[in-house]
Amino acid sequence: MSHLNYMAPAELFVGKNRVSPRGSPMSYRRFPTAAEAIKYAVETLENVALLGAALVVGEDRFEGTEIRALYEGKRFPLSRDK
Repeated sequence: MSHLNYMAPAELFVGKNRVSPRGSPMSYRRFPTAAEAIKYAVETLENVALLGAALVVGEDRFEGTEIRALYEGKRFPLSRDK
């Protein structure tokens, strides 16, 4: 994880809701930077949604707990509101 370029463009995928039997459709958002995607995921998504989220930065893919670790890491370049 230490090699992540926080300034690279990123895609955030949030999967189906595991609580509902039918689930909700997968959502997808593009962000100008991985840092913005990480901040959005941790500060905006509910914990259940974050666990089912995937962040894609170039060829790298990060799951929910990894996204939180990137947010909490010393290299995270944005201010933390949560």
